[in-house]
Amino acid sequence: QAQLVESGGGLVQAGGSLRLSCAASGHTFSTLGMHWFRQAPGKDREFVATVTWSGAITYYADSVKGRFTISRDNAKNTVYLQMNSLKPEDTAVYYCNARIRGNDYWGQGTQVTVSS
Repeated sequence: QAQLVESGGGLVQAGGSLRLSCAASGHTFSTLGMHWFRQAPGKDREFVATVTWSGAITYYADSVKGRFTISRDNAKNTVYLQMNSLKPEDTAVYYCNARIRGNDYWGQGTQVTVSS
């Protein structure tokens, strides 16, 4: 059974940085694109970033482009999201996602709170 476990969230002041991790198990994740999403209170879950299976290609939402960096270490089955220059509007629960044979797998999420 595929599992994703996020960690690294917390409370940070505006302008600060956090690094999120997503540990994957139960499947060969090194062959999959991996994604980060986030959901703020009262809002829909939204796309944040994608990294292809090799790590060579990345995509970002416009709202985080230039501030966030997604990366992966396939030897550790882990995906990262480095978040710099954080803003209060980045406050949300951040989720790791993988799609396996048409089914979406999600972690439990990690809370990121940015104070002004």
